Amino acid sequence: MFATQVVGGVNHLVRRLPNGAIYALGALPFVWLVWMVVTGGLGPDPVKEVERRVGLWGLQFLIAALAVTPARRLGFNLVRIRRALGLLAFFYIALHFVTWVVLDMALDWGQITSALWKRPYILIGFAAFLAMVPLAVTSTNGWIRRLGPKSWQRLHRLTYAVGIAGAVHYLLLVKVITVEPLIYAGAVGALLAVRLTPKARQSQTA
Repeated sequence: MFATQVVGGVNHLVRRLPNGAIYALGALPFVWLVWMVVTGGLGPDPVKEVERRVGLWGLQFLIAALAVTPARRLGFNLVRIRRALGLLAFFYIALHFVTWVVLDMALDWGQITSALWKRPYILIGFAAFLAMVPLAVTSTNGWIRRLGPKSWQRLHRLTYAVGIAGAVHYLLLVKVITVEPLIYAGAVGALLAVRLTPKARQSQTA
C-alpha cells in the first residue's frame, strides 16, 4: 500500500512539474559551483575540482536518464522528464570537456592531441562526448518526426554506449579504485542488463 502511494505520488508530481522547473532544478548544481568558484571554496586546484564535479554530475544525470525505461517496471512513469535529464547530462559533460580543453589544457592543441592518444581514459571520454552530440541535437519532437520513431529509437540506444564509456572513463581516471566509481559502473551495468532481458526488449518502446 505504501509503495503504491509512493509511486502514485511521484507520478503525480512528474505530471504537474513544469518543464522549466526541471531544467531549473538541474541547473542548481551549476549555480552552486559558480558560487564556490567566486568565493574560493574549491580548494587549491579549483580547475580540477570543477572538472571533476561537472563530470560526475553529467554521469549522474545520464544514469538517471537511462533509469527511466527500467523504472516503468516498478510503475514509475518518468518518460516526461527523460529528455530534460538527457540534456542536462549533455550540458554537464560538455562543460566537463570545455573545462579540460580551455582551463586545464589552455587550448594547447598539441598537448590535447597527445593526451588523447597517450591516456585511454581521455580518448574514451572524448568518444562518449562526441556520441552525445547527435543525441542532444535530435532530442526534439521535430527530429523524431524527421527520423521516424524507429530510427530515432535506434539512434538513441547510443545512450547506453555513452553510459558504459562514461563509467569506464571514470574507472580509468581514478588512480586508486574506490567504491564510488564501482557504484557508477555497477549502476550502468545493471540498467543495461535490465534492458537486455527478453521481457524488456519486447515491452520497451523507447
